[in-house]
Amino acid sequence: MLDIKTLKFDENGLIPAIVVDNVSKKVLTLAYMNEESLKATMEKGLTCFWSRSRKELWTKGETSGNYQHVVSITADCDRDALVVLVEKDGPACHLGTDSCFNDKVYESEELKEFSYESLMELIKGRKTDKKEGSYTTYLFEKGRDKILKKVGEESTEVIIAGKAGDKKETVYEIADLTYHVMVLMIDMGISLEDIFKELASRHVIDKKVKQEKMV
Repeated sequence: MLDIKTLKFDENGLIPAIVVDNVSKKVLTLAYMNEESLKATMEKGLTCFWSRSRKELWTKGETSGNYQHVVSITADCDRDALVVLVEKDGPACHLGTDSCFNDKVYESEELKEFSYESLMELIKGRKTDKKEGSYTTYLFEKGRDKILKKVGEESTEVIIAGKAGDKKETVYEIADLTYHVMVLMIDMGISLEDIFKELASRHVIDKKVKQEKMV
């Protein structure tokens, strides 16, 4: 492990800390630490920063309850910046949003990457701001029974394609199934984070089961 004495704090004794969600890998916020707050973070396992406006230490979540449990802290090659991986109890931003980084300044239409998060936001928008002619809006208007029926139909299509050994068709049908499951998630108020956390918990359980079988 790196000795924090080798970190390069600036002339004010601070080092930038980029906080990243351990599950989604989304950048949550940028804050600053001094040596004291960094030590407190490592001792408590909760992010603790130096407030440049209040001139005091503050633990994220001490007033809101939205604590950030630290998974790891990594320094960059110059040792003058940190990346802090966390598992959060709630929104990272004081405005109540998941991340402080929400306002795009620029995005290339050719190079922008697809993400499950952006697709979820698009689906959510079709429910809250109904668009005429939208298939997604149609599903929400028909209700949960219709959505569940489509999930069942697409599951069957995946089975048929998989049984036939048709990789291309199976990929196509899995994409259809994924989309309809995401529509169901939005309809039921289930987030991607809920699913990620469930999968992460099963990963730990799976390790334990394997260990037990080996005994």
